Amino acid sequence: MKNVMGIINMVNETDQLEELTYHRNIGSVPFAGRYRLIDFILSSMVNSGITNVGIFTHTKYRSLMDHLGSGKEWDLDRKRSGLFILPPMKEGLDGSNGDLHALNAHRDYLHRSSEEYVLISRSYMVCNIDFNGLQEFHNSTRADITVVYKDTSDVDSFSTRIGMDDKGRVTSIWEPNSSPHGDKVSMEMFFLKKSLLLDLIEASLAEGHHSLMKDAIRANLGRLNIYGYSHQGYLGVINTLNSYYKHSMNLLNPNVWRELFFKPGLIYTKIKDEPPARHLASGHTSNSMVANGCVIEGRVENSILFRGVHIRKGATVRNSIVMQNGVIHENTSIEQAIIDKDVIVKADRTLIGHERAPFVAVKRKVI
Repeated sequence: MKNVMGIINMVNETDQLEELTYHRNIGSVPFAGRYRLIDFILSSMVNSGITNVGIFTHTKYRSLMDHLGSGKEWDLDRKRSGLFILPPMKEGLDGSNGDLHALNAHRDYLHRSSEEYVLISRSYMVCNIDFNGLQEFHNSTRADITVVYKDTSDVDSFSTRIGMDDKGRVTSIWEPNSSPHGDKVSMEMFFLKKSLLLDLIEASLAEGHHSLMKDAIRANLGRLNIYGYSHQGYLGVINTLNSYYKHSMNLLNPNVWRELFFKPGLIYTKIKDEPPARHLASGHTSNSMVANGCVIEGRVENSILFRGVHIRKGATVRNSIVMQNGVIHENTSIEQAIIDKDVIVKADRTLIGHERAPFVAVKRKVI
């Protein structure tokens, strides 16, 4: 992309991940064995040629900062541009009243950036997208704002929908807490000129408004030329516990895995050097993702194991997700569950959830 800066807006993100976000924000939730949710949009921006990315944080961002570091894994650790993690400024401007306040508090960052255009996204959109096509579409339609959307019925109902006319112009935006309207799911990605963004922030705040999407974009549907750009690839809107479990399980389909992680570019994450997984003679693994450092002595079926997980002899894990350094002791049965980081499950336990309500073990617990 030419002359474009990226913003990952984490202020007041829609979050119903319950136990998974007790101790972290939604962008740093572990996903797919060794990734975090934010890796997907950040990698897509980098693969599209964006070299200046600002991450507007809100709460519980310590683990996010630890994961992103200097941005080296995304080739963003450079002197003149790169990765900028922007925390809340001070009381009253921490996003509690809306993301427009947080954007305005860091307007000096926007002014100092030399890029003419800005791409704004949320952190929980799991996709692999080439934004070069978005910029070409925006210029060809002479749009003021371009909204990225996915035409699909296979998405959690807790998602923003848009309505469009026959020319592709956005005519309506419905928030997640309203009744679903159609199958055009907003990916909450907006492409516009930086000067227009600054004008919208200033005008909306002057009128006592607080929300970028609701008060600055939706309120101007009739005044601005706002067009929809269709994303044709895989999309996971992961802002609920059910959607997290569903899209995690979808990764066990090789076609989904290849599309999400290799097309049109690679997905990058923080690298950790660990030994390969060990499968002992007593162990059995089928249709599962097993990360580095795991030790499999028991039975693992249709599951995802993060780094350093130990499944002891006689234990069975089915249709489940076990995060980093989890230990499942002897003769324990786990099915349709999400086991957070550093959880120890004692011997002879049975933990069974449901596809729509998986059992969840909170981080660093012994159960």
